[in-house]
Amino acid sequence: MILQIEPWIDEQELEQLKRVVASTFVVEHDLTAEFEQLTRDLTSAKHAVAITNGTMALYCCLKALDIGPGDEVIVPNITFIATANAVILAGATPVFCEILPTTFCMDPARADALITPRTKAIMPVHLYGQSADMTAICALAKSRDIPIIEDAAQGVGVKFEGKHVGTFGRLGILSYYGNKTVTCGEGGIVLTEDDELARKVYRLKNHGRDAKGLFIHEHIGFNFSFTEMQAAIGIAQMHKLPAIIRKKQAIYDRYRDALGQLDGFEPVYIDPRCSPVFWFTSYLAKNADAFGAHMKEHGVQTRRFFYPLHQQPCYKHLPIRRSDFALSEKIYSQGVSLPSAYHLTEDDQQKVIDLVLDFYK
Repeated sequence: MILQIEPWIDEQELEQLKRVVASTFVVEHDLTAEFEQLTRDLTSAKHAVAITNGTMALYCCLKALDIGPGDEVIVPNITFIATANAVILAGATPVFCEILPTTFCMDPARADALITPRTKAIMPVHLYGQSADMTAICALAKSRDIPIIEDAAQGVGVKFEGKHVGTFGRLGILSYYGNKTVTCGEGGIVLTEDDELARKVYRLKNHGRDAKGLFIHEHIGFNFSFTEMQAAIGIAQMHKLPAIIRKKQAIYDRYRDALGQLDGFEPVYIDPRCSPVFWFTSYLAKNADAFGAHMKEHGVQTRRFFYPLHQQPCYKHLPIRRSDFALSEKIYSQGVSLPSAYHLTEDDQQKVIDLVLDFYK
């Protein structure tokens, strides 16, 4: 099976893990601080606070802004479900926003129409390695005096107008889940320029304390600690990031050149203001279900787009205007992602290309 996505793990991660064994520190310590610094270097963020995973990073952002019961947070209708679930975990209500027909990220005009007195944050998602329209979203947030929390879980290395995603809002997060561009196995990080928000996030993930080893807790907090093992893998991965980005660009370019004129198989639009990192290489496919079955039959794994939030069975109890999401439903019905892992060889990619051509020709 040619996998759609998989991490690049080798002896470089093992060498970093040996540092953990030699140190005997396994919960966040020197390697975690090093990983946080590498993230600050990458993003130019003032603060980077490592968290156990991306979902908890979003939760800490929400609670750092005192968002809870009775509050609403606007999220795009097509995203991984963790975006909305973090809002629910914080006690607030996610409000689903229709997407743009181009990038499939949050539609700023639709978001504006959803704002009520209960709206306490706008949470754009940078989808599949491409940025949301942060010019329009930042203008909206400023005009309405509403903070932005960026879900840049899929956006490591991605820039919009020269600025790294996750650094436009009051707070932002990156994810290092096993299939992300850079992985720690699990892991997330909170980015912010605000000293007090950074302190709040750290307290939330450290049992309400400003430092470890103390047993007087001035605040309510929890245990969302990073580990040195996660940091070790992340350090090795961050050193690989330039090579990963180059390889993913080459994979994207080869698909584009071979499939660009294929009828019924449309490449996803790339906003020229964005410097993407192609976590996934995605297309809008005619007869997407049959196409996926064809590829699987011939040993190639593809992946469908995220299921629209308004159709998720677990959200049936939420008051959603079902007629508002025709575009989301259309995009989901057509969206597919092709194999784009670092390990993808030219021969295997050619096999994928040939199978796509066979199906549509």
